[in-house]
Amino acid sequence: MSKIPFTGKSQQARQQRVVSTDPLAPAQAYNPEHPLMEDPDALAMRLVESEDFVRRNKNVLLGLLAVVVLAVAGGFGYYLWRNSQNEKGQAAMFQAVSYWEADSLQKALKGDGRNLGLERVASEYGGSDAGNLASFYAGVAALKEGQYKAAIDYLEDFSADDYLVQARAYSLIGDAHLELNQPKEAADFYNKAANYNANEYFSPAYLLKEGTAREVAKDYAGAITAYDKILTAYPAAAEANEAKQYKARAEGLSGK
Repeated sequence: MSKIPFTGKSQQARQQRVVSTDPLAPAQAYNPEHPLMEDPDALAMRLVESEDFVRRNKNVLLGLLAVVVLAVAGGFGYYLWRNSQNEKGQAAMFQAVSYWEADSLQKALKGDGRNLGLERVASEYGGSDAGNLASFYAGVAALKEGQYKAAIDYLEDFSADDYLVQARAYSLIGDAHLELNQPKEAADFYNKAANYNANEYFSPAYLLKEGTAREVAKDYAGAITAYDKILTAYPAAAEANEAKQYKARAEGLSGK
């Protein structure tokens, strides 16, 4: 019986002998961790299988590729469009902000016939940073003009990464609700402002407003809780003295 020749394609070639650096130690069989790197036949077979898979699923793969390309192109296009909208929105609101700073609030909101007002900028450029900022300016202007429902709508459309500005927007929404004789809703927004990245500089003032709004709503227990938080969390705040007085008043009204 003839023997199988010892070649690179045989099992013996794939189980090579590793010689130890210690001449007295027995040689050990070595099984390669990645047989494709050692066996050309196995590698060729794998390539054939891959080509066959691509040939059989060509339409599916092309469809997936088209989806990826469209997604990338769409994302890049949206990025360019949003940047363009932001630049146009900033230019459009420049005059409106000038009117806002000068307290010409009607012109700031409605425009002057040549330049857009904050309402139009917020509407037409709502997906941009400029449109978002226009919502804040429009909300403040509407609040000052006594348009409380509109102020709430604009300020609720606004969002900011800056925790001071966002907390301020919540507080302004509370002011609008209070003007609409909705003290409970006002108190909830003051509480939201106080607890949005709470800090010793602004939170005490928001808590004081929350307490007074809860008193108007006859929620004396809630008012006492708000005043207590000032006294315990911010005892050095300028609002602490008022909080003590208001707490005593709320306790008296609650019958405590």
